Amino acid sequence: MAELIIVFREVLEASLIIGILYTYLNKTGNQEAISSLWKGVIYAIIASIIGSFFFQIIAGGFYGQSEKLFEGFVMIFAAIILSTMVIWMAKNQNIAEDLKEKANDIISNDKSTLFLGGIAGLAFISVFREGIETILFLYGIILKEGSISIFMALFGAFLGLLSGYMIFIQGRKIPLKKFFNVTSVLLIFVASGMLAYGFHELESAGIIPDSGRIWDINPVKFSDGSYPLMHDKGYVGSLIKGLFGYNGDPSILEFLVWLFTTIGLLFVWNKARSKK
Repeated sequence: MAELIIVFREVLEASLIIGILYTYLNKTGNQEAISSLWKGVIYAIIASIIGSFFFQIIAGGFYGQSEKLFEGFVMIFAAIILSTMVIWMAKNQNIAEDLKEKANDIISNDKSTLFLGGIAGLAFISVFREGIETILFLYGIILKEGSISIFMALFGAFLGLLSGYMIFIQGRKIPLKKFFNVTSVLLIFVASGMLAYGFHELESAGIIPDSGRIWDINPVKFSDGSYPLMHDKGYVGSLIKGLFGYNGDPSILEFLVWLFTTIGLLFVWNKARSKK
């Protein structure tokens, strides 16, 4: 479920940015620029796919303690990026004017190669950034849960594209403010879980002293080796783990990192949201 929310958010954000630029260029009669806009989107998607392959090659080159170190730092980095993204969105839920201003600065130049390249570059950066973030966040989920649901990720992408289409092409109103508020809270829990698991990996690697287990509430595995529903590797437990960072047997450090990160992010997010 976490992959659905993350991909949905990232794809929708990219769709909103491209939709705003498309609508503005269309209203100002810049049809040639719209063609460059779509080229930038296509190049960004291709670059994101290539980037995902390179990331997998790099990640696959670590073993043993170095693998734990790499995974730990990647998880911490992903959690920081995800947290800053949530806070940034809380401060900038209405980004339309900023994008229009950037597009207008580019349009103020003559319709030359520089002008068309500027529109394509703006689209490329916007989509490529979301693509790289998606790759990083999904890899973080894989590390934490062992796998991701490709179906959920693709369904999230479909919902994100559909929502963007409904907003800008069909002109229908979607309660974006409520949507971003709900998903932001869920993503705060996802980020806290990622950060806590990153410290868990650093503990496993031995660069942070083992703080000991604070509890172990995981049910005993079944005789056939399968996990009960509420085990953190079971069907229900893994779902809660993906959404809220649940762990049946966390270390003391892991739990404290999760607790204080969740409380801190919720406080900062709410404060940033109330200042709009």
